[in-house]
Amino acid sequence: MGMVALTPPWHSPESVRAMPDDGNRYECVAGELLVTPAPRSAHQELVTELLLALRAVRDIPGMRILTSPSDIELRHDALVQPDLFVHRREPGKPIERWADIRRLELAIEVLSPSTARYDRVVKRRFYQDVGVPEYWIVDADARVIERWHPTDDRPEICAGFIAWLPAGANAAIEIDLPALFAAALDS
Repeated sequence: MGMVALTPPWHSPESVRAMPDDGNRYECVAGELLVTPAPRSAHQELVTELLLALRAVRDIPGMRILTSPSDIELRHDALVQPDLFVHRREPGKPIERWADIRRLELAIEVLSPSTARYDRVVKRRFYQDVGVPEYWIVDADARVIERWHPTDDRPEICAGFIAWLPAGANAAIEIDLPALFAAALDS
């Protein structure tokens, strides 16, 4: 029996950066190309409400919160664009390019019909593998947030509120989820 030749991943961060500017979002994880269309307005409303709810992150020294589009390369074979993410800047090291971000403190994806498999399976495993301390999957239909940690086999399902205590914070950031979903989806 002959040996099977191992081939490099089909897609790399470099090949993703070369994709056309056609309105789609291109990402790759372990060689798998993830292509999603531009998000709908309800998706963006949720991203905005989450950004506002988490703005206290900026009061923690070095912490920054950003939204996509972005090109986050936490591993040589992956380039992701979380909908919202928190990273910690190293003192004296400004972020001049996406490649300067080497670790995330929190990654958030808002589910869309076209992203559910990627967000719940591919990206969830990726964020767990690279050690992102918290990964939130926001499910607008169920009005819950699935919270994942690196070693979790199952998510914590948060429906009433979610509290996040990032390293260096004096107090947890608490988000009233019914109010968040109402502000984003019911107006």
